[in-house]
Amino acid sequence: MAFPGFTAADFKVFDLEGFAPRMGAIKGRIRPKLEAAGRDLVRDVTRLGGAPAFAHVAKHMRRTVTPPDDTWVAFAADRRGYKKHCHFKVAVSRNAVRFLFEAGPEHANKRRWVAAWKKHAPKLVPVFRRARGLAWFKNEHDERPTAALAELSAEEIAHLADGLTRTRDGQLVLGRMIGADEAARWKAADYARAARETFGVLAPLYRLK
Repeated sequence: MAFPGFTAADFKVFDLEGFAPRMGAIKGRIRPKLEAAGRDLVRDVTRLGGAPAFAHVAKHMRRTVTPPDDTWVAFAADRRGYKKHCHFKVAVSRNAVRFLFEAGPEHANKRRWVAAWKKHAPKLVPVFRRARGLAWFKNEHDERPTAALAELSAEEIAHLADGLTRTRDGQLVLGRMIGADEAARWKAADYARAARETFGVLAPLYRLK
């Protein structure tokens, strides 16, 4: 199927108590939509990234007791997985849909990537600050951003990547959040447009080596 968008009932899946009920609803109701979104967007990510991209829908295999508060489809230039690479993500949770760029704790070469970011930051940061709705998320699972990039100085944005190497769990997460009430009214084309616009602005980070 083509991605149909999320409904108000989809967001309420994350209100379900207990591991089995919520995971069952995620698998049966949310995951097929994320798989469809992956198929619909993978060509765009391939074009933006300049290399074949692959969609990876979260399986939450490590969870056995506590149900997840969000789930997602991630895009990276590796058929085997995304966590060791910079990646894009469409994530859904109780109160939001997020379109994200991430360099995470399992990135294969965080120090080299941070050095590349600092080299290119003077040209990229002004573009990010002007982008509509773009924000910094302290953690990949946060529904709401910590700060809008338009409210941060160029120097502050340039230093955000330092968090990637400061701690073992360091990460850099930038993107756009759409509240559940608004997202539930969107059509499939609205999701595709938001993903392309957000990923397009952040594509230089995805391509950094």
